[in-house]
Amino acid sequence: MGNNVTEFILTGLSQNEQVQQLCFFLFLLFYMILMTGNFFIVMTIQRSPNLNSPMYFFLSFLSFVDICYSSVTAPKLIIDFQAKVKRISFVGCMVQLFCVHLFGCTEIFILTVMAYDRYVAICKPLRYTTIMDWKVCSILVLTCWLGGFVHSFIQTILTVQLPFCGPNLIDHYFCDVHPLLKLACTDTYAVGLIVVANSGMISLSCFVILVGSYTVILLSFKTRSSEGRHKALSTCASHITVVILFFVPCLFIYLRPSTTFTEDKMVAVFYTIITPMLNPMIYTLRNMEVKNAMKRLWLGRNRRYPDVKLNGVGTA
Repeated sequence: MGNNVTEFILTGLSQNEQVQQLCFFLFLLFYMILMTGNFFIVMTIQRSPNLNSPMYFFLSFLSFVDICYSSVTAPKLIIDFQAKVKRISFVGCMVQLFCVHLFGCTEIFILTVMAYDRYVAICKPLRYTTIMDWKVCSILVLTCWLGGFVHSFIQTILTVQLPFCGPNLIDHYFCDVHPLLKLACTDTYAVGLIVVANSGMISLSCFVILVGSYTVILLSFKTRSSEGRHKALSTCASHITVVILFFVPCLFIYLRPSTTFTEDKMVAVFYTIITPMLNPMIYTLRNMEVKNAMKRLWLGRNRRYPDVKLNGVGTA
């Protein structure tokens, strides 16, 4: 079968005009907060000598990925709230699909790497600087990018080769695999299984690794002093919060056969916009080092703020 579709029509989050106007201002605010918060995190870590541990290196990388990830979907979503017909070209749709999965999968891997970093810092503090040297950190970041690229390439190749004969109405606010499989004029059962094996199993396996890592970390608290336990718990609390907010929606969407639900659009908002917007607040509210660095850098305060350290690797 040939491909007769040159563009797709997105339904967006809502068909109600009043709701769309409200969502326009709401999501514009969300996107501005997201960009500002993550930009401040990246710049603060890059320009602060005190924030030179691997944990902050990974955190700045996470913020950069969050900026890229949300910028793939949020600007078009905001613009489409003002459009009567929400069009996207076939090529534009495939590019958006590739970028969504590239940055989304890269974020999954970086969150897993951050969990490993916390495990080493808390459970093996004396060997931390030896294990997590800058060469290892660079290799881990490169691996995250490579893993995201391979995953996204597979998803896009599987989708772009499908025949689309019409209709071309995507019941979503961005191009994703499941809504596109629903429009293909061929049997997509096999492709759907590959998608589940690719997206679903990556999400599930990384989630299991994360849960296992933080379980080991939490169990190690009983061997620590009260002060050390408080610092370690503070370190893990923000990471666990982000993991739950990001992974639970991803598992709901991708760890199932190729079916779509009306709730998918609202669930997708959490991992494409809400979680990237909350990440800077989650990681900085309980982190005195980052807050003090921001005060020195952005408010021009010269007074010395005490930086709280956990075994020489900081807290988050």
